[in-house]
Amino acid sequence: MSREVKIGKVSIGNNKIPVVQTMTNVDTADGVLLLKEIQRLSSAGAEIIRASVNTEDALKGFAYACRNTDVPLVADIHFDYQLAIGAAKAGAAKIRINPGNIGSQERVKEVVSACRDYGAAIRVGVNKGSLDVDLVEKYGKTPEAIVESAMRQVERIERYGFTDLVISVKSSDVSETVESYRLLSKSTDYPLHLGVTEAGGGDLALIKSSIGIGSLLLSGIGDTIRVSLSDDPISEVYAAKNILRALGIDKNFVNVISCPTCARTSIDVIGLAERIRKATINVNKPLKVAIMGCVVNGLGEGEDADIGVAGGKDKSVIFSKGVKIATIDNADIEKTILELINERI
Repeated sequence: MSREVKIGKVSIGNNKIPVVQTMTNVDTADGVLLLKEIQRLSSAGAEIIRASVNTEDALKGFAYACRNTDVPLVADIHFDYQLAIGAAKAGAAKIRINPGNIGSQERVKEVVSACRDYGAAIRVGVNKGSLDVDLVEKYGKTPEAIVESAMRQVERIERYGFTDLVISVKSSDVSETVESYRLLSKSTDYPLHLGVTEAGGGDLALIKSSIGIGSLLLSGIGDTIRVSLSDDPISEVYAAKNILRALGIDKNFVNVISCPTCARTSIDVIGLAERIRKATINVNKPLKVAIMGCVVNGLGEGEDADIGVAGGKDKSVIFSKGVKIATIDNADIEKTILELINERI
């Protein structure tokens, strides 16, 4: 079990439900635009949001957003330690750095001091592409090198007594990512931020992230997650939420299950299931709805559903927890199911 760390108003670790993160891709220097993006992503379910702070103007925009939202914001810093210090002073809930590219130990000390003074946590982020040269020579670009590099950077911060830390060890290779986090989880009890970096776009990227993040979460590893997609960041948020829902970690939603359809199907299972899912996407209550194409398996396979339908040629059976409650015309299925859902929320 990982230790608890506060990221602004959000606590992570200590067996809490993993927190959904994403990263903005608008110009951080435009504080008004950045704030609008933060509000949009937060409304979609992002609990912690990261932004790149790579220039003085970006720092000003980031500071504006910090002043105008209570969403915990993370400043993504590379190379310029003074931007890390400035972001901590500006109200960042967390600073994401790789101490290896910040510079000297004295600079690391100054960043740590600022984070302590202003209440910012630090995420030590190490990717396969940013490993210490001697470790690459020792191990090659392997999970062992990734983890040892991360722990070496953690030690550079711990020597000042600072322990509000989160660690990430990412690769674009799913197997390497999983193995790196498994090794890391045996080496530390700091909270771990999960993700398959540079996963790409489209279905394959979602599958990579689902396998990598999902397998780790099933093993009890991971405290925050980001699904890295070459897409609108809001897609990352929805994907992360769906991973948590698919694993049964997040139960506060309408879980629409449906059969894959076959020649026995007498109703529009595919269209009906999608319309019910879209109509209930913002319902934050645990309900299971079964859309089953026939009576052969409908009542049995959907017996644990709060609300379900088993389709017939002209009429269909509405059931709850495996018990028939009505027989209705097929034209009334969607209306009836939505009415029953509304009665329960």
